[in-house]
Amino acid sequence: MAWVPAESAVEELMPRLLPVEPCDLTEGFDPSVPPRTPQEYLRIEAAQCPDVVVAQIDPKKLKRKQSVNISLSGCQPAPEGYSPTLQWQQQQVAQFSTVRQNVNKHRSHWKSQQLDSNVTMPKSEDEEGWKKFCLGEKLCADGAVGPATNESPGIDYVQIGFPPLLSIVSRMNQATVTSVLEYLSNWFGERDFT
Repeated sequence: MAWVPAESAVEELMPRLLPVEPCDLTEGFDPSVPPRTPQEYLRIEAAQCPDVVVAQIDPKKLKRKQSVNISLSGCQPAPEGYSPTLQWQQQQVAQFSTVRQNVNKHRSHWKSQQLDSNVTMPKSEDEEGWKKFCLGEKLCADGAVGPATNESPGIDYVQIGFPPLLSIVSRMNQATVTSVLEYLSNWFGERDFT
């Protein structure tokens, strides 16, 4: 990689992170001899770096951290005469507010209650752990739904999966709930569950 003058178009597109005084590496340059100045050292190191580096990003990791989904298509306005009235909009907002307050009330109640000792929720990013937690170790091991066997009178939720009880879901933040739903949706899609 040759040294590019500061006035060039390349410098405008890719400004230097560490500005270095220009030096001429072509004049009597011997790569086997150690650099004589800091500028020579930095220029030699820069010459060994590629012009463009492409990051290898795992899309699954990005999806787990995603908390908002926005449609790029946008919304079309309702045709004339079909748009909701102001009264209807206010009624919807009031109903939503009531539901939100009820959910928060129940959430705070259930957060204060102790869970059973066998309920151990996995970390948010533990996809396999959530599959076992929600669907049970038996289903995850078999990979298929079969008829239930009545081997014991008690219910073993570790084997059959924990239902989405409010006492459990109320301890999860929204990002975790979204991730768990996505894990389950993907898992069902891979196995052709309907």
